[in-house]
Amino acid sequence: MPELPDVTVYLEALEPRILRHSLKQVQIAGPSLLRTADPPVTSVEGHSVTALRRIGKRIAIGMDNDIWLVIHLMIAGRLHWSEKPKKPDGRRTLAAFLFDSGCLTLTEAGSRKRASLNVVRGEEALQLLDPGGMDAMAGSTKDFARALTSENHTLKRALTDPHLFSGIGNAYSDEILHRARLSPVTLTSRLSQEDIARLHAAVRETMEDWIVRLRIDAAGKFPEKVTAFREGMAVHGRYGQPCPRCGTKVQRIRYANNETNYCAACQTGGKLLADRALSRLLREDWPRTLEELEERRRK
Repeated sequence: MPELPDVTVYLEALEPRILRHSLKQVQIAGPSLLRTADPPVTSVEGHSVTALRRIGKRIAIGMDNDIWLVIHLMIAGRLHWSEKPKKPDGRRTLAAFLFDSGCLTLTEAGSRKRASLNVVRGEEALQLLDPGGMDAMAGSTKDFARALTSENHTLKRALTDPHLFSGIGNAYSDEILHRARLSPVTLTSRLSQEDIARLHAAVRETMEDWIVRLRIDAAGKFPEKVTAFREGMAVHGRYGQPCPRCGTKVQRIRYANNETNYCAACQTGGKLLADRALSRLLREDWPRTLEELEERRRK
């Protein structure tokens, strides 16, 4: 799922291409994409883009008639830019936005279509789509601590909760926790002030680092290789590969359709974290440390 760095670079690429340009036509071919009926999507046709904004992981495009197009790409949705008009087929290409400057298309891979487009009128309606999480890039460490400890959750859950923090998802939360040397299952109530300050710094540094990297990758072109698994990530998507800090093999926890990647040596004091399903099945048979895991592999 595109997160804060990806959405930021998308917005930077859209600005010179659509800001102050007229939207001539909107074509929606994906039956599940459009989530609102009033105002109609045709109400933006013939109007110019006056604002671009990030709302959590959403991309908001504001028109000169106070109508907003709000796009949530979810897991497999992506944006593409073409100088020539494109026609959506409803299978992979779900929508096309034809501007006087070119054509923006929205695609979604796979059979489960989760991406969404909301058409809303006015600032008040736009704010209703905002989950309300704080921007950890802009807020103070005190504000960050207040949000982080407002509920007692694991760090992984807290960082990825859009009601607590804006724009952080599964991929970058792994990178943040690795940089902060904190376990993904540590409860927020057990953090020291030093831990919280280190975590806040890791959020800022990780996001800033990846925004710069993605800008360099795009090289002024429209970003076409938006993925949750990127070369240069420390732990996310790198199960079994060496941690870039200490060389220990990266571990993972699988749950539902997601996984958390971490370095046991750097983040958990060498302790392995058991999948909930496996821990129920294996109970005392689950290895507790990296050393125990290696010993079992040698048997």
